[in-house]
Amino acid sequence: MIGDRWGVSDSEILRSYPCDDFVTSPALQAWRGVGVEAPAEEVWPWVAQVRLAPCSYDWIDNLGRRSPRELVGIPDPQVGEKFTTAGGRALGRIASVEPGNQLTGAFMSYVLVPQDHDTTRLPLKVVMQTSRRAALGLPVGDLIMARRQLLNLKHLAERRRR
Repeated sequence: MIGDRWGVSDSEILRSYPCDDFVTSPALQAWRGVGVEAPAEEVWPWVAQVRLAPCSYDWIDNLGRRSPRELVGIPDPQVGEKFTTAGGRALGRIASVEPGNQLTGAFMSYVLVPQDHDTTRLPLKVVMQTSRRAALGLPVGDLIMARRQLLNLKHLAERRRR
């Protein structure tokens, strides 16, 4: 499928993600990933902060409101809390969380995988039950937004190390 993978290895595609437990027989599966030159404990607060804003293209998915570019010190997420906010509206609910390891809304999981030399892999999996026709086009749009989001999270986490 066009747009179903970006920045991920075959092993990252084959692994199990928490979102797989919430969407059985998805019509759409997409994987995105980025390497971050920072340890997982420095990446996690940025991932957890997506609850405040999507941190991708703010002019598209946040009605021009700027996503935070500094950590605001919010507590770790809890199951049942809002997953993210876009355009001032709460979107989705947190379905699963392991602070420092993964954050899952009902149809997407961010997973932090510590690597050697204080680096982290940050793969994201998106799964959806939708029509086969919609599943053909959704990955391309999601790729554009998710890629920007992961690159922004990478930049923000690495910036603190400089």
